[in-house]
Amino acid sequence: MNNLTDDTNQTINIEIDLILDAIFQKYGYDFRNYSRAHVKRRLLHRLAGSHFKSLSQMQHEVLYDPSFFQEILKDLSINVTEMFRDPKFYLALRTEIIPLLKTYPFIKVWHAGCSTGEEVYSFAIVLKEEGLYDRVQIYATDFNRSVLDIAKKGIYPINRIKEFTANYQQAGGKQSFSDYYMADYNSVIFDQSLKKNIVFAEHNLVTDSVFAEVNIIICRNVLIYFNRELQNKVFTLFSESLINGGFLCLGSKETLQFSQNAGLYDVLNAYEKLYKKRII
Repeated sequence: MNNLTDDTNQTINIEIDLILDAIFQKYGYDFRNYSRAHVKRRLLHRLAGSHFKSLSQMQHEVLYDPSFFQEILKDLSINVTEMFRDPKFYLALRTEIIPLLKTYPFIKVWHAGCSTGEEVYSFAIVLKEEGLYDRVQIYATDFNRSVLDIAKKGIYPINRIKEFTANYQQAGGKQSFSDYYMADYNSVIFDQSLKKNIVFAEHNLVTDSVFAEVNIIICRNVLIYFNRELQNKVFTLFSESLINGGFLCLGSKETLQFSQNAGLYDVLNAYEKLYKKRII
């Protein structure tokens, strides 16, 4: 990108604006306030691997070929995840939030931007080991239907199990990780009992409204792909969804610190980005 002239960069930025506007108007998915660097990188990567000569040509294909749009949707989605991703985060959940949740008669959890579901099942395992699962309702949402389909099945490549197991152990796991899945050829299928209290549903943080009134929201490594304006919009959505005294859990590179909603929360763990909504 550094070798591109200012004029070429300007043209590319105009084309990006047009293709994002086309996607919004035709399909209702709004990427216009996503990080420009992320969007530009993903679209140019798709262009480089295609037969198109420009983003404008690609825009035409997006408008007239829904199957090609689905490919673009995958490009722009953020689906990097794993079981017990960032183990210290889950350890902090166990020690700092779970004891407080144990005082509640019933707990509603919103896992926003759940991607293919690994982190949803991770939290379900924590809740099960802490004796909370039977009084929990988990809403796991994403705007991408194809990743939700994977999440609902709970089937993952067996070659990732060694990594998942190490994460589980570092996250304070209390049993053998193999208790939670069954191996089947090249895949593992997670215990169906983990799905009992999980509802997987489509929800778009950019365009949709409050999903439910909940006790805890987990949304990790999604907001880093949004610009400041969109981050503030989503933080407001979360604040409206959380009960007073509820918990907000973000990713390691995300923070409430500069948000217009920062004053609504107390910091429980600054490093692991755990926040508690103040009782007003």
